Amino acid sequence: MPVMKYLERNAELYADEVALVELNPDEADKRRSTWKEAELIEPTRFEPFRREITWSVFNEKANRFANMLLSSGVKKGEKVGILMYNCIEWLPIYFGVLKTGAIAVPFNFRYDADEILYCADLAEINVLVFGAEFISRIEANAERLGMGRLLIYVGDNCPDFAENYYQLVSNCSSVNPSIEITDDDFGAIYFSSGTTGFPKAILHKHLSLLQAAEMEQKHHSTGRSDNFLCIPPLYHTGAKFHWMGSLVAGSKAVLLKGTKPKTILSAMSSEHCTIAWLLVPWAQDILDALDRGEIKLADYELSQWRLMHIGAQPVPPSLIKRWREYFPNHQYDTNYGLSESTGPGCVHLGVENINKVGAIGVPGYRWECKIVDEQGNPVKQGEVGELCVKGPGVMTCYYKNPQATAETLKDGWLYTGDMAMQDEDGFYFLVDRKKDVIVSGGENIYPVQIEDFMRKHDKIKDVAVIGLPDHRLGEKTAAIVEIKEGMTCTKEELETFCTLLPRYKRPKEIIFNTIPRNATGKIEKPKLRKMYGADQLVAQENRS
Repeated sequence: MPVMKYLERNAELYADEVALVELNPDEADKRRSTWKEAELIEPTRFEPFRREITWSVFNEKANRFANMLLSSGVKKGEKVGILMYNCIEWLPIYFGVLKTGAIAVPFNFRYDADEILYCADLAEINVLVFGAEFISRIEANAERLGMGRLLIYVGDNCPDFAENYYQLVSNCSSVNPSIEITDDDFGAIYFSSGTTGFPKAILHKHLSLLQAAEMEQKHHSTGRSDNFLCIPPLYHTGAKFHWMGSLVAGSKAVLLKGTKPKTILSAMSSEHCTIAWLLVPWAQDILDALDRGEIKLADYELSQWRLMHIGAQPVPPSLIKRWREYFPNHQYDTNYGLSESTGPGCVHLGVENINKVGAIGVPGYRWECKIVDEQGNPVKQGEVGELCVKGPGVMTCYYKNPQATAETLKDGWLYTGDMAMQDEDGFYFLVDRKKDVIVSGGENIYPVQIEDFMRKHDKIKDVAVIGLPDHRLGEKTAAIVEIKEGMTCTKEELETFCTLLPRYKRPKEIIFNTIPRNATGKIEKPKLRKMYGADQLVAQENRS
């Protein structure tokens, strides 16, 4: 059953209930600044910019967009790109694409002009829908992007090189289009995060989308009374498919623009949210703000908040320990996944396994897992190898990249590129990215293990460990360390702290700097390797 059927069911059963809320506290700040600049008397209070739609309106908007695409000549199997920040229009547009039988292609909103063009050509998109924030980036390559493509603009003051979304859909039918779509039809292309090079286009069938939605609802027992706070970008599989648990349950969700601790807690309080999916940096910021006394839990209504879960990257156990000190009644969960597995959940900790914090979990709903060596043979329990997953959410292929597909898909198994081990209880622990493993003096060193240890230091906000060239060892470990606001720390202090590590794991170099992370919270290690000369190792390996 294609996942759009859940939307149509909700529109019928829960027509007048709120489906989505868009909340933008920064809009109030902009209005406040405008008043001050104009030297006008400031109102006593600015309400956050807020929009909402019901399930029936959600479905009608999706139908209008679908019918507009069909009337414009878009055919089943063609591709429609979406380049927008989170907003109330995002999901109706996405579902409108799916209803036509076309393939939805979300774009990372951090792409620059050339990356947008590269991905548009790679995925062979026929239509590109974009928001106001991207006008200059689209305009830079408008001639090439517009060759044989329909450019649709969502916002005020439509540029000359695009068509206005609101005008296009205003007279379109709100009746569901009669397009036959099966689980075996192609539904979406997602781009890899690019943390290991140029993005690859990941093709999924509708079966993958349905699996991700139903799995999320099951893993977190999302019910009709729940309200999910969605902060990460909807272009990412994690945010969208965590939200789809609400779709399956027929429950409300809030799209929040903003990641500041006060913004998150205010939204949880004012909208009475019960579930929040956070990235590691946001959770750390909340805890740090609480430690400093900048925010007080007593100022918010949070008794309804039942579940906090984190994904998209390894989660330091020390962070969860701190979190439970402030929120002792919270359920906690983490999910592991990648865009090739339709996002998070192929490995799933489960709220009942809080005693296993640090593990990524056990195979998720309808998934299988195994760990293999370099030859593809299963390793013994407790040994490190590459994590492989198999299930109905595995991608069909890397679009028009048979070589990369053959390297990643083998006998139905998805080779993740992540190094992991399984303990005696059957729980999987992520060790590191295969390409991030440091080989120093013949020893395999897994940066995540060092990062988890160093984050226990009460002055460290974030840390990333990479390998740097070394004449004697081949590679040496270097820790890039970001210190908490208002604190000072010396290299000697951290070197002393790291003496608790085995000698070969101790960082040989400590560098103080901020840690770059992408929109989904993953450390951008290729950027760090380039900054500090570690890319010389890659070049040397490619020559050998």
